[in-house]
Amino acid sequence: MNFTTKVSIEKLSNSINYNSKIVSIGSCFAENIGAKFDYFKFQNSVNDFGIIFNPVSIENLIFRAVKNLEFTENDIFFHNEQWHCFEVHSDKSNSNKEEFLQYLNQILKEFKTKISEATHIVITLGTAWVYRNKESNKIVANCYKVAQNQFKKEILSVEIIEKSIHNSIELVHKENPNCNFIFTVSPVRHIKDGFVENQLSKAHLISAIHQVMLDCLLERNREICNLNYFPSYEILMDELRDYRFYADDMLHPNQTAINYIWERFSETSISQESYAIMEEVTAIQRALSHRAFNPNSESHLKFLSLLEVKIYQLQQKMPFLKFS
Repeated sequence: MNFTTKVSIEKLSNSINYNSKIVSIGSCFAENIGAKFDYFKFQNSVNDFGIIFNPVSIENLIFRAVKNLEFTENDIFFHNEQWHCFEVHSDKSNSNKEEFLQYLNQILKEFKTKISEATHIVITLGTAWVYRNKESNKIVANCYKVAQNQFKKEILSVEIIEKSIHNSIELVHKENPNCNFIFTVSPVRHIKDGFVENQLSKAHLISAIHQVMLDCLLERNREICNLNYFPSYEILMDELRDYRFYADDMLHPNQTAINYIWERFSETSISQESYAIMEEVTAIQRALSHRAFNPNSESHLKFLSLLEVKIYQLQQKMPFLKFS
């Protein structure tokens, strides 16, 4: 007897392997999946500019990188004793103005390189609700607890999201025409917007992504045809469908849910030949996290010696694998 309805997922045509270079961008769920890539030692980069929730802000950062538009003094502001930028997450803020600008532009330069070298870009959209700065009339990625009366809250239409996704894809393809895209919608519930409003937001995001994919199929546009959709949102909402899969805040998926969604992602998006290496990496990671009762004992020193051999042998095959 089945007690769940399993989401059907189409396998990725150009699957991810250990030679792949992955760039993950988007909401906090992008960080969850990115952490899994990091654990298994894939060549992965996650949210260079911090967590970004909406598609327009993601597009803006890709545009900056591809067009080499450096951040200037006009793009930053001072608030609560720190310098901030409305285009990036607050964890990038700095108390030193010059250091902040230099840091942002260094990240921008590195981000462009990563885009140009990526085999796969994973974009996780979190919400269609955005805040528009009244003075600049621009959508911001973060409000930085600036007075609410300086912003106008609005929801992006399906058409605007669709255009933004198209723009992001075309920008990347000018730098990297062979890049594969994986789009997903974050299962994190943005209840501060309201229950109905959260569902409306997710619906706008899902509709826009699938419209872009449909346009690709209908137009046979080879420049944007390597698009894929992974149903993170649908897995948590419809397959798991229980509050026991949420963290204490009842908004974010807990570790059990993240692990399960990663399993579904692995079986549909990662190449089979990578599984054996993932098992070797797991064994090493578990060994590295082992804490000995007696670190100086002969048995533990032997254990460490064997572990070093395992790491060395794996790195001989894949030199880019690094273990701390």
